[in-house]
Amino acid sequence: QVQLVESGGGLVQPGGSLRLSCAASRSIFNIFIMGWYRQAPGKQRDMVAIITSGGSTRYADSVKGRFTISRDNAENTVYLQMNSLKPEDTAVYYCNSYNDPRQNYWGPGTQVTVSP
Repeated sequence: QVQLVESGGGLVQPGGSLRLSCAASRSIFNIFIMGWYRQAPGKQRDMVAIITSGGSTRYADSVKGRFTISRDNAENTVYLQMNSLKPEDTAVYYCNSYNDPRQNYWGPGTQVTVSP
C-alpha cells in the first residue's frame, strides 16, 4: 500500500503558474504509473497527465504544451508544473499511483483555483 499527499494548490490569476507535488509514503521506483487527475464541480474525474516507471508521459489534449509531469524516484515525489493557467483549469487535483487494479491509490486532493 502507498499513501499519497498532494500539495502546492492555491489561487492563481489566469496566465500564472503553480507546481503541484505528490509525496508518497514509500518508494515509487517500481510503481508502474504515477499520475495527476482533476475533477471540477459537477464533472467526472479526468486524467491530466501520467508518467510511467520508464519515464514515458501522456497528457490530456487540454493541457499539452502547458503542463509538465515529472517524477523524482529518489524523493518519492511526483510533480505537475502548470503554466499559462486558465480558468477552466480550476478543479481539485488528485495524485494517483497504479500498478494493477488491486494497487490503485489516490491522494486526498488539492484545490487549484484560477481566477482574476
